[in-house]
Amino acid sequence: MIYLDNAATTLIKPAEVKEAVIQAMNTLGNASRGAHPPALNALRTLMEARMELADFFGLQDPLRVIFTANATAALNLAIGSIQGHIVTSAADHNSVLRPVYRQGNYTVVPSDERGRIPVDQIAAALRPDTEAVVMTHASNVTGNVFDIEAIGELCADRGVRFIVDASQSAGLLPVRMHKTISALCFTGHKSLYGPQGTGGLCLGEGFQPSSLLVGGSGHHTFDPRHPEELPDALEAGTQNVHGIAGLLAGVRYIRSTGLMAIHQQADALARTFAQAVVNLPKVTVYGDLEAPVRVPIVSLNIEGHDCAQVASLLYENYRICVRAGAHCSPLIHKKFDLDGSIRFSFSHFNTLKETELAIEAVRELAK
Repeated sequence: MIYLDNAATTLIKPAEVKEAVIQAMNTLGNASRGAHPPALNALRTLMEARMELADFFGLQDPLRVIFTANATAALNLAIGSIQGHIVTSAADHNSVLRPVYRQGNYTVVPSDERGRIPVDQIAAALRPDTEAVVMTHASNVTGNVFDIEAIGELCADRGVRFIVDASQSAGLLPVRMHKTISALCFTGHKSLYGPQGTGGLCLGEGFQPSSLLVGGSGHHTFDPRHPEELPDALEAGTQNVHGIAGLLAGVRYIRSTGLMAIHQQADALARTFAQAVVNLPKVTVYGDLEAPVRVPIVSLNIEGHDCAQVASLLYENYRICVRAGAHCSPLIHKKFDLDGSIRFSFSHFNTLKETELAIEAVRELAK
């Protein structure tokens, strides 16, 4: 089997991640729920993970790393506290769009014909009542990467909060909080190589969203109000310490292997694939393939074939796993006048041989 669905979740994880989860399940108790070694070790693991992630993302205070079940939960938490006008983009995922739609006061910046979002278009969408820009760092459809440093500076200049969805970039590209990002939302199970059910957000100084949940905290039990101090204010209930132990191991693997090396390997495979299929008859590839920085995602369609049918044939005939559909990103598909696309997404655990087999499969299907 050739697994090329890494934008959905990385299937091949470092051995260290699996070992960390097994060890955690055998040794860790419930953090802040006891003074015995299993409970204390769980609390230490959570703190080690906060410290590792804070350093990884350039956040000074590790207590401002908040764990959630996934990026969707993190984005709902961050966006849910925004009361004013929001600017977002057509490149964004429903985990951004639906919370923004629910808030009700928003502007969606359209993309160009290659799925790019110019910074000046974001600037033009800002209004006197704009409270936040909420935007993805990288598209899960086109692989395009957006200039969050420039957007962050724009937001800082205008006194606007900046909430970043780093689901597709964390673990592949340098993502640093700086002083311009109010909340950096991430998932653990993609390129951070953690287990599913892990994610979180890093909070910049001066931004503390309102909690969506209140309940058990392990302390202040007789207080009818939930604790207001971070991280407890935003982490009601038992934490997924087994999964977070795996996430910690995943981040440590990235740092020991080298973020740049991981991205270069996956990027080289994606570019090799894209360059080989882009000029095939009947094949249309979406996104800015010439951009110097991309995440390793290539989405395409084959004329005369339903995308779901192609994905099925890729697995049935070639044992290649890809994703077909709209990938929870409706607006970018509408821009391209599509109902869906076939997405190939690469990991540094993939090989050149696998990439060549995928190229040959697309070539045969496009005949």
